[in-house]
Amino acid sequence: MIRTVLFDLDGTIIDTNELIIETFLHVLRDKTPSPFTREHIIPSMGLTLEEQIRIFTGQDQVDELVAAYREYNVTRHDELVREFPYVKEVMAELHASGIQLGVVTTKMRATTERALRMFGLIDYLSTIVTVQDVTHPKPHPEPVLRAVEALKADPVQTIMVGDSPADIQAANAAGVVSCGVAWSLKGEAVLRQYEPRHIIHDMRDLYALVGLERK
Repeated sequence: MIRTVLFDLDGTIIDTNELIIETFLHVLRDKTPSPFTREHIIPSMGLTLEEQIRIFTGQDQVDELVAAYREYNVTRHDELVREFPYVKEVMAELHASGIQLGVVTTKMRATTERALRMFGLIDYLSTIVTVQDVTHPKPHPEPVLRAVEALKADPVQTIMVGDSPADIQAANAAGVVSCGVAWSLKGEAVLRQYEPRHIIHDMRDLYALVGLERK
């Protein structure tokens, strides 16, 4: 029986896809070695910001571009982010049923909490693990294991829900139940290559995985 549910943030419970893509296109204009479009961005979403910028630019030193990304991203944040359907409903129901909830993200804490507060989700969470809290971000298992430890959870009774290969890899390596979301921009077929235990097509599909009736 699942007693703990961990969520990725971007692309899983909060739709930051257009914000992320718009920010990369703005900040990396004329900074990449070849034509740079949204199709170049999507495959690496879920990795850390630094890793993505290194991939896109071929540069090792990316501190200035990271800073520029974060500055622009904040200015467009509230305008471009959205909540995915049924997220708040499902979180509220899981929380009311005594299931522990957490977020495990490669995002910075300030912007993570900003998005969660914006959509009224933060009070349902018992732990938030950001990129600033770990030495090795996803796809390494450390962030998932840190959340499991913080919640004193049993990995076998824990599910990690995410939209990227990094989420599935981290979950599988940590020994928790991995679950991909079919609304990932990468597509369900890509996620299945990383062997998630489950794929959900609607956030309400989680009810069945934790033993609750769908409303």
